[in-house]
This record gives sequence, C-alpha cells and structure tokens, in this order.
Amino acid sequence: MPPRAWTCRSLVAGAVAICCAAAGAVRGAEDNPMTRKAAPRAAETWDIAVLARPPRVYPAPGFTAEGVRALFYEGLPWKGKPTRVFAWYGAPERKAGEKLPAMVLMHGGGGTAFDDWVRLWNRRGYAALSMDTCGCTAGGEHGKRPRHEFGGPPGWGGFDQVEEPLQDQWMYHAVADGILATSLVASFEEVDAGRIGVTGISWGAIVVCVAAGVDPRPRFVAPVYGCGFLDHGESLAGGPDGPEGEARAKWLGLWDPRHYLPRAKMPMLWVSGTNDFAFPLPSLQPSYRAAKGERTLSIRAPMAHGQGEGAAPEEIRAMADGLLKGAPPLARVTGRGADGRTAWATFRAARPIAKAQLEYTRDTGPWQNRKWLSTPATIDAAAGKVSAQPPDDVTAYYFNLIDEAGLVVSTEHVTR
Repeated sequence: MPPRAWTCRSLVAGAVAICCAAAGAVRGAEDNPMTRKAAPRAAETWDIAVLARPPRVYPAPGFTAEGVRALFYEGLPWKGKPTRVFAWYGAPERKAGEKLPAMVLMHGGGGTAFDDWVRLWNRRGYAALSMDTCGCTAGGEHGKRPRHEFGGPPGWGGFDQVEEPLQDQWMYHAVADGILATSLVASFEEVDAGRIGVTGISWGAIVVCVAAGVDPRPRFVAPVYGCGFLDHGESLAGGPDGPEGEARAKWLGLWDPRHYLPRAKMPMLWVSGTNDFAFPLPSLQPSYRAAKGERTLSIRAPMAHGQGEGAAPEEIRAMADGLLKGAPPLARVTGRGADGRTAWATFRAARPIAKAQLEYTRDTGPWQNRKWLSTPATIDAAAGKVSAQPPDDVTAYYFNLIDEAGLVVSTEHVTR
C-alpha cells in the first residue's frame, strides 16, 4: 500500500522503478505468436518523470455545467505540436482543512469527458475528473464529438496508427492523458494525493489496465468491460472489426494490456457481463489473473455495454469507500473448488451475504450469444461457504455472492 503522501522524488523514483521492471513482463509475454512483434519497454515509451508532474492548466471558456468546471490541461506533443486535454472537474463541499478522496474517470470509445459522471462521484463524497482522450470537447453525438485546435490523435484504439511512431499513436497519448490526470488531481489543495482511485469503461478500461502497470500511485483501479488478451477471436481487437494481419500483430504486441498487467500491484475491481460482445470471459479471465494485486470480480449475467451502465455499478463506489474512506469492504472470495458434483466457494464478508446464486450456461459457441441461467446456492454463513450442484451438461459456471446491500461479488468462471 502506498503512503498517504508522496514526495515528487519518491513518486517519480517509484514509478520509474516499476516501469523499468515492466520491460521484463513485456518480454515474458512473447509466448503468444500474436504478440511477438514489437512489445515496448514501458520505461522507454513513457517518460514517467514528466507524467508524474502536474500538467499546466488552461481555461475552457464557453463550457459550463452544473456544479463542475471545465478546463484543459497540457498533454504530450503529437506530431511535434503541443496538445491539450479537455476535462470536467468537480469536488463536493468540505470542512475547512479537510482532504478529499478522488476519482479519475476515463470514457470508452465514442465518448468524451462526462460532467454527469463527475457529479455522480461528487455526490458520493469524492473529487473527480473526467477527461476526453480523443482530442475532443464535450458535446456532439456518440463517436462524433467536436475536435478542438489542440487535440491529440483522433478516434480511439489507434488500430490505423500502428505504423506511426509510438509517440504519435492514440494508445500512447490516452495512457499518458490518464496518468497526467492523476498527477493533476493529486496536486489540488482539496485532494488527498494518497487516496485516488481510477476507473475506465470499455476502451477506457483497456487504457487504465495499461496505466495500472505503468503508474503505481492509484490506490485501486476498476476496469469496466475492458481487459487484455485481445487476440481472442471474439474480442474487440481479435474480432472482425479489429485490425488484420501484421497490423493486428503489431498493435497487440505494442498495446495489449497483457504486457503491463503483471506490473499492476494495486487492488483491482473487474466489472463486466457474461455476454459482453467486445470482451468475452476468455479474455477477461487471464487479464485479472495476470495482475499481481488483490482482485475482486463483479460479473453480471448479462450486463449491457455502455457509458451509463459502466458508470453505474455500486460495487465501484463500495470498492472506493472501502479503500479510500475506511468503510466496510466488498466481500472477498478466498477459495473455490468442487467435491464430486458439488461446486463450492469460500468467502469473507464484512456485510452478511444475503443471497448466493450459481450462474451457468449449457451453451457453446460465441460467448455473447450464450444463454445464462441461475439457481440458488446454499450459504453456510458460519463457515463462510456457498455450494451448489451444477447440472451435468453445463459448459461454464460461477457463483455470485450478493450482500445485504445488493452488492455483487463473483468467483472466477469454470469451463467444462
């Protein structure tokens, strides 16, 4: 656990040390033929000493929203030209001298900085910043946001940019924008720099997975939907809408979170659904296993994919409250297995587990098309154990533990 306050020197030194070590993780990922091409050394890709310093802030005239303020902050140069990043920032009222916990919020593909997302976290008692990662400002429609004159790489993902220099590709800038946002929020007088969490949705989750292996400062990271191991045929990068051939191999070798997650040591909360069209469970599972910090899963059967749905889960708030406010933590799965036909899982819970369900599917084929069913599981509260008998013909199953506040914690899925 990082100290509550970082000096600039210790922050930079720690970040650089972790990123230098990430090079070993990158080399270790070369066992997959789709990721052998050009996996980068993280310490050479991002200058952590620069990213750990608070960026310069500029006004954003003409942008107003209730309870929050618009701003631009300085990004990294793109094609030799300076860039700025549009963001919304807000903080709840506080007592004199009080330091607030904070959240950094990264949108998904087609999105932008969202003021309502900031207000959501303000209502929860957090300072929050939501930034745009596509060189755009607020407004417009999904995927058609207005660009500004200091915008960095357009679009999201950067599949079409893999032949350009690393420092001109979207993933390089998106990761840097997120790390700079943490540095900026940590510099605000009202924020406790040692109590900052990060969450990202879809493409934003891919970015925060990479950043988690580069920047050690966040107390926790919550990827929603997005993950690594995107060479899976049903995934966002591996499917029909992803890059092909050498471009696919090069993108995966450069930017797949599998290269960076082994260096992520903070707690991570993985939120997703059983039928996600872009991030199937076979990509999600090796991703959360790759990260080295404490992991918690919250998998719904199913969960719609979108900005609103990705921002809403109360499990993210509960994770933040537990780590940043000292509130009761989410339940923790401590083990799982099977005795003959009976599957079981053990847990620790600060709040009583009110219900447990065995979630299962009998289907094969594409994960997004599988039908999932539920059956009640037996709870042994004294032993901290749930159990159930999956039907003989299941192809995959897992347990959901639901506490008295309705918060969902999941076990890993098991395939047959």
